[in-house]
Amino acid sequence: MKRSDLTEFEVEEEGFKIKIKRGSGDQPNVSNNQFSSSSPFQQIAAPTDNGARYPAPAPAAAPAPAAINDDAGYTYIKSPMVGTFYRSGSPDSPSFADINTKVEDKSVACIIEAMKIMNEIQAETKGTIVEVLVENGQPVEYGQRLFKVKSA
Repeated sequence: MKRSDLTEFEVEEEGFKIKIKRGSGDQPNVSNNQFSSSSPFQQIAAPTDNGARYPAPAPAAAPAPAAINDDAGYTYIKSPMVGTFYRSGSPDSPSFADINTKVEDKSVACIIEAMKIMNEIQAETKGTIVEVLVENGQPVEYGQRLFKVKSA
């Protein structure tokens, strides 16, 4: 403000207003790091709209009890990467895993193609496949459920 010879500056934006006035002396009217009653700064109260502009977030809905118990005893084989899901190594080959197929930790469940590389996906669980959740040749996301497995 000294360099520009400003004595008063005021800004108002989106309901917030600040006004600064410079006194005539070089020394500010401040004592012990607190504003004195003759401070060149005016205090302007922030607008109070009682939250009308920012409503409180709605509470999260609790999951239905049936949904919680629905997956008891089941695990899922999930995609470890983004790519294209294939149930077999080639169109003429049988599926690695189908409904009622028993799988072990190291059993190959499917292939996911990513960047022209065919990645064998292991079940990493023991049990029996009860549902195939993705169609052959469909794109999958990281963490997407591929198979529903009834735990052994």
